[in-house]
Amino acid sequence: MGSPIRSTVRLAVAALGTSAVLLAAVPAGAAAPPPGPSAPHTVEVEVPGPEQGGEAGSGHIRVPAAGRDKAPPKLSAAEREADGEVTKTVDNGPTADRLDVVVIGDGYTAAELGKFHDDARQKWAEVTAVEPYATYRDLFNVWTVDAVSRESGVSGDPDAATTRDTALGSYFWCDGVERLLCVDQPKVDAYVAKAPAADLVIVLSNSTKYGGAGYNEPSPTLGYEGISTASAGNAKSGQVAVHETGHSLGKLADEYFYPGTPGYEEYTGPETAESNTSVLTADRMRDARSKWYRWLGEPSPDGGTVGAYEGGGYFVTGLYRPTDASIMRVLGKPFSLPGVEAMIAGFHRHAHILTPLTPTDRTLRTRDRAKVTVPRLTGPDGRQLVVRWYLDGHELKRFAGRTDIRVAELSLSGSRTHELKVTAEDRTPSVRDPKIAANLRATLGWRVRR
Repeated sequence: MGSPIRSTVRLAVAALGTSAVLLAAVPAGAAAPPPGPSAPHTVEVEVPGPEQGGEAGSGHIRVPAAGRDKAPPKLSAAEREADGEVTKTVDNGPTADRLDVVVIGDGYTAAELGKFHDDARQKWAEVTAVEPYATYRDLFNVWTVDAVSRESGVSGDPDAATTRDTALGSYFWCDGVERLLCVDQPKVDAYVAKAPAADLVIVLSNSTKYGGAGYNEPSPTLGYEGISTASAGNAKSGQVAVHETGHSLGKLADEYFYPGTPGYEEYTGPETAESNTSVLTADRMRDARSKWYRWLGEPSPDGGTVGAYEGGGYFVTGLYRPTDASIMRVLGKPFSLPGVEAMIAGFHRHAHILTPLTPTDRTLRTRDRAKVTVPRLTGPDGRQLVVRWYLDGHELKRFAGRTDIRVAELSLSGSRTHELKVTAEDRTPSVRDPKIAANLRATLGWRVRR
């Protein structure tokens, strides 16, 4: 996503062996050489942190959008018939009212598509084991799109010299970084376009090697917020995908930083746009009633207490983060309390919590019913959405919690037309910002008469 910090400094990554990267800053305002006439289109990706290290990421670099720009595999007639098939793997409602995740596999032959579907279900289970996904899993639909590769596995596994003929051109050792798993984005987009809708995209490579990448630039044509790549057979790579959705859905900043790296000793810029980094100490934040001040002093699910911990947004000093080690800094950790709030806000930006089963564009009569559906919450506290009904602005308390009422139950009199409304509200204690809470409510209405 467009971070003001990333626009202040440009990050470059150079490989150091197989497990570390060095990030160098280009001073703001420095003129970049003009691209040559054949310069490839590039996109920014996040490099995952080392497999054995604690950091969630190792910075951002620009890579060719088309990856290695190889020709698509030449498929047989039988392979072409299997290629591109779309399956609704998780069905929680109509596309217009749900957050749609599209999962595409790479390095799966036609004979391995069953394995791809198993891998997709397993990886989604890993994602939805993390809060707040665990509570809000019914806000999501998951679509799989079959991409048939000529060869099993992906390039760069087990070593940099290994090449495979695959549908999406996935490859480790992207830009010389072993764990950076890049793709041919135009090829990915061609498969994404086959799904009815896409808010998030996950590309699973048929590999057990650790790696991934975060393509966090929204698609101007297909509408998705970002692409996460991950190895299907590596458990830790699923955590990379969760971290990347912190950027794409939660609009969260990275909370890791670079000790000893020139250019990142101290942040001296303006207040950041992201909700989980700030130039303010805890006392100044509380006084200004800014950022995550409502959570200060609260115990956080990632351990410790919400405060203002110096270091974040790549800078060692000058920026503060809410907790010591959330998933935006360390893989395998939960989201912090402010992070959970931001993720819930992101879920509700894409998903609607109230879906009409009775069309709202006609007048209902005594024999009709007003029906809606609301998603079920699956959190450990058993909390559900609050459903209320109103007739001409007056609450019908006897119908609270119901999703289906008969117009005859309204006991209408006379011949005039009335207004029947239903609201659904998510009163989660995980949201304290009134501006976010205002978006956790939905309303539908009908005209009704005898």
